Amino acid sequence: MTICRCPISRSAPASVTIYISPNTNDNPEWQATIRHIAIEGMCFFVNAGMVIRRSSYPSDLHEGDVASRFPEYVCRGGSCIVDPRGHYVTEPVWDEEAVIYTELDMGMPISCKMEHDVAGHYARPDVLELNVNEK
Repeated sequence: MTICRCPISRSAPASVTIYISPNTNDNPEWQATIRHIAIEGMCFFVNAGMVIRRSSYPSDLHEGDVASRFPEYVCRGGSCIVDPRGHYVTEPVWDEEAVIYTELDMGMPISCKMEHDVAGHYARPDVLELNVNEK
């Protein structure tokens, strides 16, 4: 974990248990990122991936000829739910609009936080201090 996120991690016991992120990032790297965020945050991650088709753009759009050259799927979606251990609870949904849902074991983030201290030495304000000079 980077020191930049240390203030968030210090409050881990009272932190987020469900992280919801609407986005338009449909590349494979983003799937790896959301799994990492779930593991590091020891929380469920709900990825609300947008499905945007070329036909979604209005016909009278300024620069409409540019939109006509877009691929059929401008954004392919990828909505999914990831558990605090980084495993898919629901697999990513690609190239279609869908509502995803599942039951979550809300005890899982608590047990994950008991077995792994993400903040580690960053949680010791008597040992470590972050000062930012914005000049």
